[in-house]
Amino acid sequence: MNKTKYILQREYITRVRKKSFLLMTLIGPFLFAALIAAPVWFASMEDSEMKHIAVVDSSGIFDYTKILKESVSLNTKRFQSELNKYDKNLPAMGPSFKELNDKLLLVANMPDSLMSENLKLSFVAEAKKIKDTYKLKNQPFDSLATKYANLLPLINNRLNEVSGKIRNTSSATFHFKRLSINGSKEAIQRGDFYASVIIPANILNSLKIQTYAEKSLSMGLRSHIENEVEREIEKQKLRNAGIDQKTLEQMRTKISMVSIKLTDDGEEAETRPEIAMIIGYVAGFLIYISIFMFGSQVMRGVIEEKTSRIVEVILSSVKSKQLLMGKVLGVGLVGLTQYLIWIIMTVGLSMLAFTFLLPSDISQLQAQAGDFMGGGSVQNIAPVVEGNMGKVGDILASISSVNWPLLLGSFLFFFIGGYMLYEALFAAVGSAVDNEADTQQFMAPITIPLILGIFVMVNTINNPESALTFWFSIIPLTSPIVMLVRIPFGVPIGDLALSAGLLIITFLAVIWMAARIYKTGILMYGSKVSYKELWKWIRIKD
Repeated sequence: MNKTKYILQREYITRVRKKSFLLMTLIGPFLFAALIAAPVWFASMEDSEMKHIAVVDSSGIFDYTKILKESVSLNTKRFQSELNKYDKNLPAMGPSFKELNDKLLLVANMPDSLMSENLKLSFVAEAKKIKDTYKLKNQPFDSLATKYANLLPLINNRLNEVSGKIRNTSSATFHFKRLSINGSKEAIQRGDFYASVIIPANILNSLKIQTYAEKSLSMGLRSHIENEVEREIEKQKLRNAGIDQKTLEQMRTKISMVSIKLTDDGEEAETRPEIAMIIGYVAGFLIYISIFMFGSQVMRGVIEEKTSRIVEVILSSVKSKQLLMGKVLGVGLVGLTQYLIWIIMTVGLSMLAFTFLLPSDISQLQAQAGDFMGGGSVQNIAPVVEGNMGKVGDILASISSVNWPLLLGSFLFFFIGGYMLYEALFAAVGSAVDNEADTQQFMAPITIPLILGIFVMVNTINNPESALTFWFSIIPLTSPIVMLVRIPFGVPIGDLALSAGLLIITFLAVIWMAARIYKTGILMYGSKVSYKELWKWIRIKD
């Protein structure tokens, strides 16, 4: 055991002092952090350039002027209706209110930066004419006239906010223009617009729109335009069918299902399969990657020592089994050290990157959130935010309900057990060949169980109680991957103990066989080794 410790120390110190180890240990976290932060950086770069997009609407559904005129007429109608409620003996004022409405429609038909003020002033002037013509009392006419006059700027401003019902984003502004298709193309070529959106007259039937641009539109911008047009088409179809949008939204129902697991003792425990799925998948895949990454290091190290004949000198002082164990444990500690440094540095660098990349202005952050959610006003987003806050609470409760001591303890055990099992096999393969190219014929029995474990892991996520999942979580060559996926879903202690026991027994058996192969193969040079030859080496008596 003392000599095994020296071999372990030698392997560890030699490898951590290598330039390749130091370089990868330092560069690795920057690469990981870059992969995490790159999408945020690219998104922020994209948002920095404002794109002006022309919208040519032949359908009238997205016509800002038409929508404004409809809203103005509705406002006038409501003013007249409410006035009649106060005094049923009023004379017929239909012609005067028509004149009021026509005047407002004339103003609405002439786009102007002072549209809100012009509408209000026109309303006040025409309302005064009605009052003077019919000699109406100050009350309630004045208060109602003031009320509906003040509504007109609010209506216009609200329509301006949504920019003709295709809402702006933090990186794109939509301008509704009365252009032909060729005219929109020429405007793009002149540089007046980044792109144009063509909405045909038969949009309700064709359900197709066109975009023209000199450069390809980003997926985010394409998705935003499609979502906005789809939303307005749906609203128009509802209006045509006589269905109120608010009524439809009230009828929509979202069901939340809570899964309750009954234990053998009759107790109840709430479970969240989604959280369990993520935890299990990450843990299993981490072991899969680690085995291949560290295993190849062990195998290459054995081949290097065998090729350089250093091993002949080493074996004059230590037993082959001690050399094998020291090498496997030493490389394992090197890998764990590198992993630990990577995790610490990656988390730190990612937090630092997000601190600088995320917008410091809360309004900019809200705008980006609105873009992500398909655009929209604060009023539209608020219900979604409230719903998401509830979901966040559910997720946090689900995470806290996971048996973390069992999961972390099992992960550590199966990680070490699976690593030791496979690294011994990798070392045995390395001792049986003279170069890395000759290892291919012996890699299939090692890699196939690992690949099968990944496939079964996916099946386990969908059906954690299947017979296939059970057996692959018990078989030692696949249990380090599959069992970790089962644990978050709940595993009987008997199954866990059986899997752990078989893994320990198999590890001891594999170490014994690998040591025998290692003992003979490490001193064999220049000959091609077959499976039959390996079996002979295993059967050689001490």
